[in-house]
Amino acid sequence: MLGQGKKSKTASAKVDTIVGQQTRIEGDIHFSGGLHIDGRIKGGVIAESGSGSVLTISEHGIIEGDVMVPTVILNGSVTGDVRSGERIELAAKARVDGDVYYNLIEMAMGAMVNGSLVHNAETDSSVLSFDRDNAESGGVSE
Repeated sequence: MLGQGKKSKTASAKVDTIVGQQTRIEGDIHFSGGLHIDGRIKGGVIAESGSGSVLTISEHGIIEGDVMVPTVILNGSVTGDVRSGERIELAAKARVDGDVYYNLIEMAMGAMVNGSLVHNAETDSSVLSFDRDNAESGGVSE
């Protein structure tokens, strides 16, 4: 059936840390693994580089700051830029007041982005590089 693959992919995300609905944190959060937010964060949320981390923000979750995480599943609110190196999923109640930088994006009906959607195009190894020393003679190096 349609949709079963998506459900299992989202449900299989391991959660290492939960910020409860009655919790408020002021300051940046640096993490690796899975982070689930039901509460309020006033500060940035940053995943450890190369960690393959997953951030899940429920419909009650609020972040006031920038987010830099490889995989983001958002159903709450972010006031700030969201940078996702792998994929971002914007559920029906998602709201972003800022720019969204993504590689792959899934956006449900009802999700709102008040800012720009910017695709992170991966560099292709077949693209020719510009050689500054050779530029005066009109050459390009491979």
